[in-house]
Amino acid sequence: QVQLVESGGGSVQAGGSLRLSCAASGYISSGTCMGWLRKAPGKEREGIAFVYTGIDKTWLRDSVEGRFTISHDTAKNTMFLQMNNLKREDTAMYYCAARASSGDCTPPFAYWGQGTQVTVSS
Repeated sequence: QVQLVESGGGSVQAGGSLRLSCAASGYISSGTCMGWLRKAPGKEREGIAFVYTGIDKTWLRDSVEGRFTISHDTAKNTMFLQMNNLKREDTAMYYCAARASSGDCTPPFAYWGQGTQVTVSS
């Protein structure tokens, strides 16, 4: 069983930066898709960044491309989301998620973190 624990959310002014972490306990095999999804009030949950563990293949949603960077540290079994030049529209609850095995970065995700709030003010 894998448990995911997020940290690093908070409040920041527009243009600022935050770094989210998602620490995994339990074994996640190389080539497994992990990612970050966010849910803003009144909006659908959306996937914004995904990474395949161990092979550095990533995907970023257009709205965060050039501002966010996703990475995975195999030794620490931890995934990161570096968020720069944050905008008010980035305000949301951010969740990390992982598939149970190799495959495309599409739902369903077997493992979820508890979520961490990111609030961007102008």
